[in-house]
Amino acid sequence: MPAIPANPDRLLADLDHLRTIGAVGSGVSRMAFSDDDIAARVWLAERMAEAGLEVTVDPCGNLFGLPPGDAPCLLVGSHSDTQPLGGWLDGIYGVACGLELARAALEAGGPRIAVVSFQDEEGRFGGLGGSAVWAGRMSLAAADATTDADGVSFGAARVAAERIAPPGARLGAVSPARFSAYVEAHIEQGPALEAARLALGVVEAIVGVRRWSLTFRGEANHAGTTPMPLRRDAVQALGQYVVDLNAAFAPIVTERTVWTLGRITVDPNAPSIVPGAASVSVQMRDAEAARLDAMKAAALTLAQEVAAARGLELEAEEGIALDPVAMDPALVDRLAAGAEAVAPGRWQRMPSGALHDACNVAAVLPSAMLFVPSIGGISHNPAEDTARDDLRTGLLAIAAALGGNEPAS
Repeated sequence: MPAIPANPDRLLADLDHLRTIGAVGSGVSRMAFSDDDIAARVWLAERMAEAGLEVTVDPCGNLFGLPPGDAPCLLVGSHSDTQPLGGWLDGIYGVACGLELARAALEAGGPRIAVVSFQDEEGRFGGLGGSAVWAGRMSLAAADATTDADGVSFGAARVAAERIAPPGARLGAVSPARFSAYVEAHIEQGPALEAARLALGVVEAIVGVRRWSLTFRGEANHAGTTPMPLRRDAVQALGQYVVDLNAAFAPIVTERTVWTLGRITVDPNAPSIVPGAASVSVQMRDAEAARLDAMKAAALTLAQEVAAARGLELEAEEGIALDPVAMDPALVDRLAAGAEAVAPGRWQRMPSGALHDACNVAAVLPSAMLFVPSIGGISHNPAEDTARDDLRTGLLAIAAALGGNEPAS
């Protein structure tokens, strides 16, 4: 199976230029539909057109570069928007790989490869929005109703999608039926590959998520005159919950399971008042739905026990519940073969602990992902970085995997 003759130097030159669009120090700020996000998409669209790809921008602002003709093709990409202040590789590495593979394949006469940059993966309006609508997992009307932190709606913001298309480009929907499979390259955004001194990770599944928002409600009272035995102190309950949760999870979890108590609020949050209410969010991530459900149940049971023991009320609101998404086994095997071809013995199969557009695309296309290491495991941070040799290796592994015949649709 001959590899696609991809050019790593061309990939790196593209990435070096793109990091200047929206640059803030060593980081990048390109929130969905911001001027810098549009500028980056315009630049990508121009490069697609120069390569001979047919540029299409759909109503969500998803940007596609399609090889000429109507025959099915492989789709490679990710997203080019960023966190409010993120790093230079999150998302855009996969888009740049897709661009390089698509134009290299055109220059070589095949295989047929298209590139995509999905919109609003990072969540200005909620997260993974562009790919959710494209894959039919969310209606455009529902997406339009979502708003950002300033109250701007997705529907109002996406009017800017028309600014992306260069002369001669098409504005309109792109059907998933045009594609045979989807591959997404990405930085790992975690420390596993670097710690193991590996160059590549072949993703077998994207983790699922469960979340509770819990509020312990007691009674606010004077901090100097309320005896300790008579207090209904919500923070004391929260502290006990935080300490005991790890023990509650211990019989359930594996070394790859993660959980985060990420948002804590206290009311009235004053130094001379016994806290009357304390709230915490508990987010759980794992690659097995049954384990997530067991963790969710354990988290609630413990909260009920703590509240009851201290004479407090408990308010529990179930949040996001996303099941794990398995990658396509045949496509995973192809990426594994590509990884072994370019980095023999220096790769591993692994789950993704972060959510990606592939979560949505997998609902309509065979999908798989390839990771390259993140230095220090740092992402969503201006310090985000990956060794240039690893960026090259990731591209060449996909080029080796996708050369020859396309996966069956």
